[in-house]
Amino acid sequence: MAEIKKRSKPLAVNPLKTSQPLGAALAFLGLRDAIPMFHGSQGCTAFAKVFFVRHFREPIPLQTTAMDQISTVLSSDENVIEGLRSICDKNRPAIIGLPTTGLSETQGTDILRLVREFRTRHPEYADIAVVPVNTPDFSGCLESGYALAVSAIIDTLIPETRHAGRRRRQVNVLAGSMLTPGDIEALRDWIEAFGLRAVVLPDIGDSLDGHLVDAEFTPLTLGGTPRSEIAAMGESIATLVVGRSLGAAADRLKARTGVPDLRFDHLMGLDAADAFTMALAQLSGQPVPPGIERQRAQLQDAMVDTHFMTGFARVALALDPDLLAAWADFLLGAGAQIVAAVAPVRAAVLDDLPCAEVQIGDLEDLERAAAGGEAQLIVASSHAAQSAERLGVPLLRAGFPQYDRAGGHARAWIGYRGARQALFDIANLFLDRHHDLPAYHSRYRAQPAPTGAGVVRH
Repeated sequence: MAEIKKRSKPLAVNPLKTSQPLGAALAFLGLRDAIPMFHGSQGCTAFAKVFFVRHFREPIPLQTTAMDQISTVLSSDENVIEGLRSICDKNRPAIIGLPTTGLSETQGTDILRLVREFRTRHPEYADIAVVPVNTPDFSGCLESGYALAVSAIIDTLIPETRHAGRRRRQVNVLAGSMLTPGDIEALRDWIEAFGLRAVVLPDIGDSLDGHLVDAEFTPLTLGGTPRSEIAAMGESIATLVVGRSLGAAADRLKARTGVPDLRFDHLMGLDAADAFTMALAQLSGQPVPPGIERQRAQLQDAMVDTHFMTGFARVALALDPDLLAAWADFLLGAGAQIVAAVAPVRAAVLDDLPCAEVQIGDLEDLERAAAGGEAQLIVASSHAAQSAERLGVPLLRAGFPQYDRAGGHARAWIGYRGARQALFDIANLFLDRHHDLPAYHSRYRAQPAPTGAGVVRH
C-alpha cells in the first residue's frame, strides 16, 4: 500500500493537472451528433479547444456561454438559456453537454435550475437532450471531470428499467478517460472476437479517431455513441467498467437498470488482459479464440526479448490516477521499479499502487523525485519533455495532452498487442541511450607511420 504525500506548496510549478471541464468535454465528444458548451468565459473554452486540437489534430466542436464582466457580476442565467436556444436553433444536435467552469461555479450558478427554465421557455426543443454537470476547475482533474460527465449522461439519457439481458449478445462498456481512441477500437475488436456486441460509453474511438468524411464542415461530433444506443443500455447482459474513477457512474447505471457489472482498474499488461479475456469467455460462453491466444503468446515472447532492458529499470511516472495505476502495474509486471509517482489529485486507486509513495503535486515534484530516485525513464504527457531533457533521460509520452508527436491519440496501449508494443517502445528508448564502452588502446602499442611519412616534397 502506497503512502500518499499531500501537496506542500502554495502554488503549482509546471502544472500536471488538466481541468475538470476539459475532461467533461472529452466525455461529451464521445457522443454522436453532440456538442459541449462550457458555462464560462470565452477564454475557458479557447484554452480547452487548443488542447484538444493539438492533441487530436482534428477540428473540435466546442461552444461557450461567453460570460463577460457584466454577466459575471450581475447574472449569467440568460447566457445559458440563450446559448442553449441558439445551438438548438442553428445546429439541431442530438445532445448538448453543459459543464460548468471555475468562473460560473464561483458565481454560484445553479445549472440544473437553468436547464429546467430553458425547458419551460422553449418547449419546441424538447427532443434535444441537455446534460448539465458541475465541473469546477479549482477541484479535481481531467479524469474526475470525465467521470462526472459520464454519471450525468447516465442520469439524463438512460431510463429506469428492469429489462437486463433482453439483448443476449450486447454488453455495455463504461470506458475510462485513460483509454485512447486506439484503445477503444482495440477494445471493441476484443469484445467482438467473442461474438458479443459492445455499446461503448463514451465512444471516442468512433468520434476522435481521425477519419475523413464527405462533409466539408459540421458543427457537431462525427461519430460516437448514438443516443438510441445509450437509452438501450438497460437491456444488456452485463456492463464492463474500465477505470476505478467510473465507480460512481457504474453504481448509477446498475441502480437504474439492474444490469450486473464487472469492474477492471485497467487493461494494461498480461494479468489485466488475462482477467478481461476470461470475463469475456464467461459472458459469451465461448472458448478463447485462437487469434487472442496467439497475441498472448506474442506478448510473453516480447517480455522475454525485452527483459534485459526493462528488468530493474528505474521509472518515474506523472499521470492521472487511473492511468498511473495502469502503468505502475504494467511496469512492475515487466520487472521495472517505480522510483517516483506523481498524481495531480487524490484518488482511492492510488492507495493500491505498487510503490513506496505517491506525491500529489506537479511536474516540479516529478523532476525532483525522479532525480532523487535516479530514474532512467519518465512516463508522462508532453508537458514533461523539458523535465526529461534537464534530467537527461528519455520520455515515453502517455496520457493527455500529446502535442509534440503525431499519432499519440491513435496509439493502443491495452490488451496483449498494446502491452507488446509498449515493451518494444520502452526497450528501444533504453537502446537508444545505451553506449558501449570504447575499445581500449594501449599507450605502448606500435603506431603505424602515416601515409607519406618521411617524404619531403618541394
